[in-house]
Amino acid sequence: MKLTHEKNGTELTVHLSGEMNTLTAPELSALLEKELDGVQNLTLDFTECDYVSSAGLRVLLATYKQMKAAKGNMELANVGEDFMDVLQNTGLDAVFGIF
Repeated sequence: MKLTHEKNGTELTVHLSGEMNTLTAPELSALLEKELDGVQNLTLDFTECDYVSSAGLRVLLATYKQMKAAKGNMELANVGEDFMDVLQNTGLDAVFGIF
């Protein structure tokens, strides 16, 4: 997985490319741990992300809880059809802001 990010004041956008699986999900977790301080609006862009495993979902849920505790917002952008099916089947589509 390749990660790029842009931080503008209290806004952070992370672009994910490739697969977020057991081996690569910790990369996203480490990036977020480093960059989330002071962030109120987080957008994760899945335009080029081909696959999200349960390990990836765990990172997303942990990040969502962290953002909620900080009274911030987290949104998932450009979610592919397969990933959207997973979100709908798990009920997470009702948790995350998705556009």
